[in-house]
Amino acid sequence: MARCVKVHWKGRQAVLLANGKVELIVLAGGGHFGSFRLLERNTNVNALWEAPWATYDPVPEASEDYGPPNVRRFLAGYTGHALCLDYFGDPSTEEANAGLSLHGEAAIRLWDIVNSGKSSEANLRMRVQLPFAGLTVEREIELGSGEATVYVRETVMNQNVVEHRFDWVQHVTLGEPFVKKDETTFTVSAGQGLTAASSYPESSLLANSKTFNWPDAPHADQTTSVDLRRPFSAANHGFVAGVQLDPTRSYLYLVAINWKLRMGLIYFFRRSDFPWMTIWEENNAQQSSPWGGRTRARGMEFGTAPLPRGRDEVRDGTMLGTPLQCILPARAEKESRYLFALFSIPDDMKSIERVEIATDGLKMSPKNVDRAFIVKAKNVLEFLSHGSQDTLSGAYSAKFGW
Repeated sequence: MARCVKVHWKGRQAVLLANGKVELIVLAGGGHFGSFRLLERNTNVNALWEAPWATYDPVPEASEDYGPPNVRRFLAGYTGHALCLDYFGDPSTEEANAGLSLHGEAAIRLWDIVNSGKSSEANLRMRVQLPFAGLTVEREIELGSGEATVYVRETVMNQNVVEHRFDWVQHVTLGEPFVKKDETTFTVSAGQGLTAASSYPESSLLANSKTFNWPDAPHADQTTSVDLRRPFSAANHGFVAGVQLDPTRSYLYLVAINWKLRMGLIYFFRRSDFPWMTIWEENNAQQSSPWGGRTRARGMEFGTAPLPRGRDEVRDGTMLGTPLQCILPARAEKESRYLFALFSIPDDMKSIERVEIATDGLKMSPKNVDRAFIVKAKNVLEFLSHGSQDTLSGAYSAKFGW
């Protein structure tokens, strides 16, 4: 039943992982997760966003049809869940002159498939070298046996002889048909937030540079608020905002549910790895190429930075008592872990208010906790707790924060 095979997906090099419960497409180009489907039902629904334009594997020069030089290499390959590393946002002037693009090297390099395991096992190991940053990134992916759950381990190794400061963000992007207005809601273990300074100058749904408490962000008119749990509330608008993830929890979650399809997606991860989430929405707002006023996407991007401020902005200290970047000593390495899963919603379930680790998986609780149900992930606590302290090479101690 389990499979791990090299395939072509929309003309791109990819690996298909499946176990009879779910099917995951992993792209060699950029390392993106391109498709994630629940095989038990809704077999044609990809929970991840698919770019409405043609994408392709990384090349040294991308067409101007994909935007200005500082973004086009990323947008030419971008779809689904991307990894932003080693910066989040625009490249520095030096990096842009060297041919780098939006959101770092990892998303614009061709990853090596190190070991795709046996064809009868749903696991994969892949690696990419980031020559400009002097980093190596390795990712191990495994589908749980008899589960609709994907376990991911990522390790960043600093090849430099000096410490390296960097961003590490899981750029999860969801879209139609899974995310739709009046059908989909989001639940996040979030608290305080800050809207971006100038993300959509002509069509921002939110006011600029305003603090708020999840989920109610200040509307651009500054007289009402926007419920960030509900996507695509205003056509021809977009926004960017950052939220601090719950500092009282060791493990954090993102849940997206399409109540019409009765299907849900959960990401579950360690706060020590990813204490922030950037929330981005594009709702037919951007008319420039390749967006073309035809794109609906919702980004729920958990990582080490609250907003995509890029390389050039200086980030000192912490915000809300939480570090703003990751620091890796010379020749050291650091591991992060997270999992994600698809699930069917019980017919009598009307809301999801909280997620906790249970004996055999993740416990989803509505307002009436007696109606809770379990998403099967039998090894979740063992998986997440393993290596929770930084894994190091040599005698150095990796630091998280400044």
